Amino acid sequence: MGFFIETLIGGLMTGMLYSLVALGFVLIFKASGVFNFAQGAMVLFAALAMARFSEWIPAFTGLDSKVVSNVLAFVAAMALMVAVAWLVERLVLGKLVNQEGITLLMATLGITYFLDGFGQTLFGSEIYKIDVGLPKDPMFLLDGIFQGGILVNKEDLYAAVIAALLVVALSLFFQFTSTGRALRAVADDHQAAQSIGIPLDRIWIIVWSVAGFVALVAGVIWGSKLGVQFSLSLVALKALPVVILGGLTSVPGAIIGGLLIGVGEKVSEVYLGPALGGGIEIWFGYVLVLFVLLVRPQGLFGEKIIDRV
Repeated sequence: MGFFIETLIGGLMTGMLYSLVALGFVLIFKASGVFNFAQGAMVLFAALAMARFSEWIPAFTGLDSKVVSNVLAFVAAMALMVAVAWLVERLVLGKLVNQEGITLLMATLGITYFLDGFGQTLFGSEIYKIDVGLPKDPMFLLDGIFQGGILVNKEDLYAAVIAALLVVALSLFFQFTSTGRALRAVADDHQAAQSIGIPLDRIWIIVWSVAGFVALVAGVIWGSKLGVQFSLSLVALKALPVVILGGLTSVPGAIIGGLLIGVGEKVSEVYLGPALGGGIEIWFGYVLVLFVLLVRPQGLFGEKIIDRV
């Protein structure tokens, strides 16, 4: 029983990190109605910025405090992501207002390749380390109830708590702020939103900035765990089934979808992997989503699209 609970907790913590990446997809889709293939590139670009700024700032300023250097590096990386959001709106999305969804989709693909290439040009292509002080040693819980206790990685636990707090904050932002309501209105109908005075350009800058902030937090967490390398952009591929399972328009769906897939991956790998040859974690989420789509194409919490003729 203790081993099962340990596996379950590990799946929940991994699933919360999936939810954090998936949230970036949901944010962009809710504001522009397009699936943002650039989210993985944004995670990588933000992580590269954080890693390199945390090296450059102490070198140029002589700061000895790692905490202060990391805070300044985070602020600088966030400012860079806001600048990227502004450029995306001015140079790409602002020129494609009211265009077909496929046009916007192809635009995000172009943004993906640009960020990948520009990130390599600006920050280099080596493997970098992010050290924000997250403890990496394990701890044992409930050792008085289960023999040997339940092993929990402190870094995963801290990361899951940070991700959960960010997800809750963004959920409240969408539900209870005027900007959040404006974002939902823009997602429903660009022309109608413009007709009632909602500035589409400002909304898109805001949502891409928020998505950049989410990408930065996700990049810092995953970069701390795995190192900052160009394969980090593939983390977004793990979030794709989460977004589809929860629904492209649902913030709670991204959370629940991430938890379901995180737990399902860990439990199936541990208990079915030995019998099936392993590797279940790689394809479990996609197979689960395939079966869900056969029953509910819009995902568990997505909005049904009704076309009236």
